[in-house]
Formats: sequence, structure tokens, C-alpha cells
Amino acid sequence: MKYKKLILCLLLLIISIVYIVYPYSTKAQVETFKDEIIRFHIKANSDKEEDQALKLKIRDEILEEMKDKFENSKSIEETRSIILDNIDNIKSITENLIAKEGKDFPVEVSLGSRNFPTRKYGNITFPSGEYETLMVTIGEGKGKNWWCVMFPPLCFVDITHSNASNVEKDLKEVLTEEEVDLLLSNKEPPIILKSKIAEILEKTKIHFANRFGKKTTTSKN
Repeated sequence: MKYKKLILCLLLLIISIVYIVYPYSTKAQVETFKDEIIRFHIKANSDKEEDQALKLKIRDEILEEMKDKFENSKSIEETRSIILDNIDNIKSITENLIAKEGKDFPVEVSLGSRNFPTRKYGNITFPSGEYETLMVTIGEGKGKNWWCVMFPPLCFVDITHSNASNVEKDLKEVLTEEEVDLLLSNKEPPIILKSKIAEILEKTKIHFANRFGKKTTTSKN
């Protein structure tokens, strides 16, 4: 009986260690690939139809004008450098189109760390958290935003995010296969893992409780 209790204690200890440690290692992996990505967001002035339409026109204009500069970038450092060299240019493109549309919204363009919720991109899921981001804010910036991945240069492959196979292929050029698989999982791994281990732990407790309970009953008889 003591031997079996020792085995039970060891089993519970191992499960507890995995329960505590593995989610953090997975989270570290998530944080690693975030450092290899630059996102591009355009925030509309509001959710009015005309402001949302203007946002998409600005998107098309910026991507068309900047395509030759970004689409062949081979590293995140190169993309970052191109962004910093062209922030004023991107702002001018945006302001000129706004004026052409008869509006007078102010424009803010910046590159920095931004926090985002979990978002889908084709069949890829980008977990919530902080990402380096090129942000173009139109007017009050209170409307829904359009976004894409600036590096790898997915923005210039398919701006509608519909070609999922290209997204996966291009990500594999800069991320490890494990990192891409994690993005493809469409889950928040640490949370899912904790739930699964908790389930296993509970089943283990019930299993041993039933076994020991039966043995105790038999010995009394």
C-alpha cells in the first residue's frame, strides 16, 4: 500500500511540474516569434461607411506606392530600416489622398510596440500580445482598423488575407516549423494545455481513489 501511494505521489508531482512549467515554455516560444514579425495597421477615423472606405483607399495607395521598397526585404532589420526611412513618405501619401477626397483629417504615422488581441490572418492565428507595428492613424482613429503583416512582406502578396497557403509558406521563410505550427493551431496553447492537464490530473485522482476505495472495502469484508 505504501509503495502504491508513493507511485501516486510521484505521478501527481510529475503532472504538477508539467502543468506549471510547460505553459511558460510555450509562452516563451510565442514571444520569440513575435520578435520576428512587424505588423502594419491602418486605423480609420470612425466606423462610418465613408471613413472605412477612405481607410481602404489609403491602404491600397500605400501598398501600391511602397511595394517595390518592401516586397523583397529579406530581414526584419531591413524592413524596419525601410519603414524608418519612409515614415514621412507614408504620411504624405496618406495626407494627399485625404485631401484629394475632400477631407482634412490629421495623420499620425509611427513605428513601435503595440498590444493586440488574438487575430486571424488567413488560416494563421496570431496570439494576443505586443507586436512591433507600423501604425497609420487617420483623424481620431476610433474606427475599425485594417491590418496585414509587413514582415515577412505578406502585405504585398495578398492584401485580402485569403491566400492562406502563401501566408504559411512565407512565414516559414523566417519562422521555425514549430512556430508556424503554433500559429496554425488556432489556439492559445498555454490555456488549452492547462485545461488538458487539469483534466488528466482529475481523472488520475478518480482512478486511484476508485482502486484504493475498492481495496479498502474488500479488506474490511
